[in-house]
Order: sequence, then structure tokens, then C-alpha cells
Amino acid sequence: MAHDITPPADETGFDQVLQFTVPGRDARGRVVRLGPVLDLILSAHAYPTPVRNLLAEALVVAALIGSLLKDDDGQLTMQAQTQDGVIDLLVCDYRAGELRGHVRFDRARLDELGPTPSLHALFGDGYLAMTFDMASTNQRYQGIVPLEGESIAQACESYFFQSEQVPTLIRVAIDCEQGASSLASGLLLQHLPEGEEGRERLHARLDHPHWQHIAMMGGSVRDSELLDPALGLESLIWRLFHEEQEVRVERGAALVRGCRCTVEHYTALLSRFSPEDRADMKDEDGLIQIDCAFCSRQFPIAMD
Repeated sequence: MAHDITPPADETGFDQVLQFTVPGRDARGRVVRLGPVLDLILSAHAYPTPVRNLLAEALVVAALIGSLLKDDDGQLTMQAQTQDGVIDLLVCDYRAGELRGHVRFDRARLDELGPTPSLHALFGDGYLAMTFDMASTNQRYQGIVPLEGESIAQACESYFFQSEQVPTLIRVAIDCEQGASSLASGLLLQHLPEGEEGRERLHARLDHPHWQHIAMMGGSVRDSELLDPALGLESLIWRLFHEEQEVRVERGAALVRGCRCTVEHYTALLSRFSPEDRADMKDEDGLIQIDCAFCSRQFPIAMD
């Protein structure tokens, strides 16, 4: 049997997307391992451990799903909200390898939940909105699913099957304890029995034998394997799918923190307001103070 990958002593794959397909099973996948980029994003705020873990999971999922976009300048935005949850906003986005995210939460209520609160305890009856902005066509489409199950990954699996009719498996492993370097990794698998994206998938179903086989193999991955820096991403894929006749692997985007805050950006946004509104925003020094929620930088803007 011919394979397009061998079990090499490859790199750890930190902050890198690895794309792969299993043609004989009509399956595609992504695997990602976040390291320094994750630390940089989390360092913007003094997040407690439950929030660090939640944001880390969301960033991994955003990288996995965002890297599926064929539009090089397209953007995925994931936004989780609730009306009366401990966390009232979580937002992450991915664009051409750029990742960013932040969480807004009630610290006093969070402390009452203990060290390992459930997804429902954090969000209550929340929902997850997935927005895809396609720069090449100026099109935008969105899907919304309840924040149900044990994780954001499970909610995204439901989104793909319900909204896109694509059976999907997502596994995420997190190690984000306070005072240590953060690490998060994830694997995404999808079944496309009618071929590439854009074709009608009338036969997409969870009981398809090819999907059941691929999902069983991918679902066997352990957290320790996803998080092991000594196990390269290509080696991980080899370990899971080495019995397949063909597995094709391609390096995807390198990942960086993608906060796009600049004085020019905020000046352009503020120019949409009337002079009277801008006057109301100014402090005693005549400046409009803008705080970026993603990176915690402050921008004093001088405008008439």
C-alpha cells in the first residue's frame, strides 16, 4: 500500500495547522497545536483557570474550523453569548492564520462555581454563532446552535451536522494551568462522501461505514498524544491512520496573534460618529480613550 506520509521525526508543530485528507474514506481533517501564540493571547487578561481553559478550547476550535476556509482572506468568527450566564460573551476569530479572542465574565459568580464548572454552568441557556465572511465574494453567512453538551467542540460538531450536513468530529486537549506555559491542541475530522465542498451531500449521514471507521480511528486519539510536544503532528496523523491506503498531508497556515488594533483603525471607526458624539466621548484632556478587549492595549485618540 502506498502512503503519502511516513512516520518521521518531524517538528512539534507549535502554532501550525496541518491539513490532511484520507481519499479512500472521503474524509478530510485538520490538526493544530497552540503554544506561544496561546500564551500571548491569554496574557492580555488575568483570566482565572476555568476561563483560560474555555478560551483556549475556543481558540483551538477557531483555528481548526477557520483553516477549512478556501478564501485566503476569509474570516471565521465564533461568538458565544447568553442573557444571564456567568460568561456573557466569548468571541474568537480566525483570518489567514491570525487568531484572537477574549472573554467577558462575572468574576464573583464564577468563583461560586468551583474549579471545574460545566459549560451550562458558565453559559446557562446560551448559543453559539458561527459567522463566515468571504472576502473574495463579499458574502457572509451565519449559523446558530445552542451551547449544549459538555464543550464548545461538541456544539460545533452539532453545527456542522445540522447546518452544513457534514458529519464532524472534534477533539480538543487543554493544559493551561496558572503559572506555566499554556498548551492546547485539537483534531478535526469531516466526512465529505460527495467530494469537495460546494457539492450537494445528499448521502451525508452518521452511520456511513466510511465515516464510522474514520470517526472511530480519530476518536481514539488521547489527550496525552495531542499535547505531547515530542510527538510531531505528522507523526500523530500517521499513528491514527497508518492502516489507510493513502493519507495526504499538507502544511497549513502558521498561526499568530491577530489583534488588528491600530490608531488608524480606531480613527476610521470614530469618524463614523458625529462631532457631537465624539465630543461626549472625550476625557478631560480632550482625548477619546479606546481599550482593545483582545490585547488590553489602550489607544488615546485625538479627533475634532
